[in-house]
Amino acid sequence: MAETVRIERAVYGGAGLAHRASGAVAFVPFVLPEELAEIDAPSGANEAVLQRVMEPAPTRIDPPCPHFGRCGGCQYQHAEYAAQVEIKRDILRETMQRAGVDALPEIASHMGEPWGYRNRVRFRLGKVEGAFRVGYSVRGTNAFLPITQCPIAAPLLWKAAAALLQLSEDNSEAKLWLEAANEVEFFCNADLSRLQMTLLCTRAKPAKKNSFARLCEALQQGVPELSGAGVLTGDARGANTNFTESWGTAGLAYRVADENYWVSRGGFFQVNRFLVEELLPLVCDGRSGDIAWDLYAGVGLFSRVLARSFAQVTAVEANPSAANDLRISLGKLGSQHRSVQASTLEFLRGAVVQRERPALIVLDPPRAGAGLEACELLLKIAAPAVVYVSCDPTTLARDLVVLQRDYRIAAMHLVDLFPQTFHLETVVMLARR
Repeated sequence: MAETVRIERAVYGGAGLAHRASGAVAFVPFVLPEELAEIDAPSGANEAVLQRVMEPAPTRIDPPCPHFGRCGGCQYQHAEYAAQVEIKRDILRETMQRAGVDALPEIASHMGEPWGYRNRVRFRLGKVEGAFRVGYSVRGTNAFLPITQCPIAAPLLWKAAAALLQLSEDNSEAKLWLEAANEVEFFCNADLSRLQMTLLCTRAKPAKKNSFARLCEALQQGVPELSGAGVLTGDARGANTNFTESWGTAGLAYRVADENYWVSRGGFFQVNRFLVEELLPLVCDGRSGDIAWDLYAGVGLFSRVLARSFAQVTAVEANPSAANDLRISLGKLGSQHRSVQASTLEFLRGAVVQRERPALIVLDPPRAGAGLEACELLLKIAAPAVVYVSCDPTTLARDLVVLQRDYRIAAMHLVDLFPQTFHLETVVMLARR
C-alpha cells in the first residue's frame, strides 16, 4: 500500500530512514534527507520501495549511469558529490555517538575525484542472446545484470572489458575461455599504463595447449597496457583456489607519491587511484621514533613511508601472497625493517609476552575490525600513539569503545575512497591518556 513519508536521515547501507503513519520504521532506497517520498512496503516489512520523490532535496541530481537503481554497486549517484560526503560524515558521527564513543572531535572530510576512481573491478560474465556480456548483480539479488558502462571504474578497465567482449565474437580462444569463466577481474596502476587480468573459473578450463597465451596476445593487440594475466581456478569466494595459468608479469608495479609497490596478481591494494595519495600522509606524516608497527599491512602501503622516519618498522600480514610482496618491499629498505607473516592476533599475543612497546602502531583491519581480543592486547602494549584505519564505521565504533579506556581520540578523518557508494574510510588518531 502506497504511503507518503518524510525522510529523516540517511543510514549506513545507503537507505533513508523514515517513519510510517503506524510508527513503524521504513528504510527507503535512493532518497535524501528531508525529501518527501511516496513509498510502498508490505505490512510488517522495514524495507520499502520508492515510488516517487514528491519534494526533492536541492542536492538531488540525475544519476549519470543508466544502470543506477538496478545495479547493486552504487547507492548515491542521485546526490551531488559534496552532499554524499556530508551524508557519510553525519552517518559516521551518529554511529560513533550511538556506540558510546566519548569526546568525539570535529570530523574532517577529504574528497577526491567522484568518477573513474576504481583501479580494480570484478565483472560477472554471462550471455545475452548468444553474445558474451560483462555485468554485476541486480540490486538485492544474485541475478545477472549486463552493463554497457561503469562510470566509477578507471577508463582502462572498461576499455579492456569491451575489447575482451569484442574479441569473443570471432576469436576461438576467447570463446573457449569465456565459456569456462564465471568472472573476470581487471586491475590497473594509477596512471593507467599497466593492466592485469584474472579469469575466475569454477568449471573445467580449456585443454588446448597455449590457448590462454594466445588469448592474452590477441587481447594485447587492442589493449597494449595488458602486461600480465592469469586464471584462478576453484571457488573464487573461498580458500580452495590456485592460479592454473599465467601469462606475462605476475603483478603490477604501483607508484603512490614517491613510493613504488609491487602488487602480485590477485593481491589487495587500496581501490581509489586518486585519494590514496592523500591517505598516505594523513596516516604517516609528522610521526617519528624508534619502532613502528604496521598491522594488517598488506603489501606495505604504510610501512614504506613509515620507514623514512622510524629506526625500525615491523609489518605484519597474514595473507601469504601479500606477505611475500611485503617482504620484498621492506627488504629493499634495509635489514632493520622486517615483515612478519602471521595474523595480527598471533603477533600481538607474542608481543605482550615479550613486553614489546613501539612508539606507534598503525592498524588497517578488514571490515570485521580488529575485534575485542586485539583491542585488549593493544591496551596491554600501551603504545603512546595508535592510528586506526577503518573501512566500516560500525566495527570501528565497537573497537574504539574498548580502546578509549586508555586512549583519547586526537583526530578523526573521513576519507571518501568510495564515491557514489555507502562505503566510507575513516582514519582515527589515538593518543594515550
